Amino acid sequence: MQVKGNIINIFDKTIKYGSIEVQNGNISKIEILAENIDDNAPYILPGFVDAHVHVESSMLTPVQFARLAVVHGTVSTVSDPHEIGNVLGKAGVEYMIHNARQTSFKFCFGAPSCVPATVFETAGATITPTDIEELFQQYEEIGYLAEVMNFPGVLNGDADMLAKIALAKAYHKPVDGHAPGLRGEAAKKYIDAGCQTDHECFTADEALDKLKYGMKILIREGSAAKNFDALIELLPKYYNELMFCSDDKHPDNLVEGHINLLVLRALEKFPSLLFEILQVACVNPVKHYNLPVGLLQEGDTADFVVVENLENFKVLATYISGEIVAENGFSKIPDLPSDIINHFDCNFKTIEQFQVKAKTETIKVIEVLDGQLITLKSEYPAMVKDDMVVSDLANDILKITVVNRYHDAPPAIGFIKNFGLKQGAIGSSVAHDSHNIIVVGVDDESIVTVVNMLIETQGGVAAIGGNKTKMLLKLPIAGIMTGEDGYLVAKEYSAIDKFAKDLGCTLNSPFMSLSFMALLVIPNIKLSDIGLFDGENFSLTSLFIEKIN
Repeated sequence: MQVKGNIINIFDKTIKYGSIEVQNGNISKIEILAENIDDNAPYILPGFVDAHVHVESSMLTPVQFARLAVVHGTVSTVSDPHEIGNVLGKAGVEYMIHNARQTSFKFCFGAPSCVPATVFETAGATITPTDIEELFQQYEEIGYLAEVMNFPGVLNGDADMLAKIALAKAYHKPVDGHAPGLRGEAAKKYIDAGCQTDHECFTADEALDKLKYGMKILIREGSAAKNFDALIELLPKYYNELMFCSDDKHPDNLVEGHINLLVLRALEKFPSLLFEILQVACVNPVKHYNLPVGLLQEGDTADFVVVENLENFKVLATYISGEIVAENGFSKIPDLPSDIINHFDCNFKTIEQFQVKAKTETIKVIEVLDGQLITLKSEYPAMVKDDMVVSDLANDILKITVVNRYHDAPPAIGFIKNFGLKQGAIGSSVAHDSHNIIVVGVDDESIVTVVNMLIETQGGVAAIGGNKTKMLLKLPIAGIMTGEDGYLVAKEYSAIDKFAKDLGCTLNSPFMSLSFMALLVIPNIKLSDIGLFDGENFSLTSLFIEKIN
């Protein structure tokens, strides 16, 4: 096979017209046919790599994720399967590996380091140091120790956490970090312990603090967390230490684009830095994680992308191991079925279980920030009706609940601001990291209806309007994924996303934002199935604020 075009050599920082010969999945020869660019020819460059993503957050299996991603020139992902790990443990990680093997897409999976993420929530499983060592030994697809979210454990010498890092070092695997807001000597100690990357920087100052201690920084732009604008100014000076990632990408957003969109945005900002931007998007992840991905050199595996031009970066074709996997906007990866596995064992709830008796006049409120995973911890007067605290629509303070889905337990109740719902409720069994049921709504009847919809279907995304209109996207695989055609799932998700916004939700990505309201390792205040959690003090806290005399 031969492919002709303007060949982008990121290492030499040249673009020359030539041909690429492919034999047995590898680049056998690169022949330069002209020293100049052919204005009528497309451009050939290495494939894009998402340097940190939870495939499960697309609500799609690896097979379906790959079908969508290759259309945008992505050939590989560094994928942390801790979402399914929290539901099913090591068996969940193995499910992802075996499902991914049905495609030529190059998935590099991590061994989840923090399952469960904290002791302040109920997960469906535990992943032990022994499990991690077995994953390192048994699967070549396990390429690194996935994000070490328990940074307090690292700083305080937690034996279990340090044992997992020691295993990664013994098996010569990179260690991914996760340390939002960590600065100064604490950041240095965390990095010195072996944590090499961070995708949680919200400001350039925080990133610079970590860069000076030798950490690599991932510029994240996902469906909920968007840090591109805050960090992209680092690229001209620190392009050797940066990577692009999505972290979490819902199916409708994945249909629209992937890492290619970040490349285009970066080029709009720095039009003279093509090679540096492509190094961030294509080269750095391959080098850091030792990925089996070619970089458009003779002898490499034939993993590359053909784009129309350098202005629109429209992907014309994507090749993986010499096979054309996408062409002119259409995926060539087969739509394959996926096995169903799950862990869901709780009974239907009653409306009385979601009522909260008023204890004081003031409550703690989770304040959502659109486009961010962090939340603000606020205090507001409780809206009380018949001795019960209820949603305060005038101030956009709504009731939120997290319900244990692994066994029967009383629901945890809190209150949240900035969702904007004026009627009904929305909910999901995608609730990082333990993936219990999470629902926010304006009244208890709507909330219990959505909770029971999700229990009945054993996982999904659901919503109900004030007129009792219901919508449901079923996620039968671990309660967080479906093996259905990714393009159809994207349409279904877009419809329920629009429905949530029609109910009044003002957030850019209602269900993605909701899914992070149980993520305790991101400050400042969240809700687990056990109760309200103060991320600053790393402890459970009361909903009510006592009067001080």
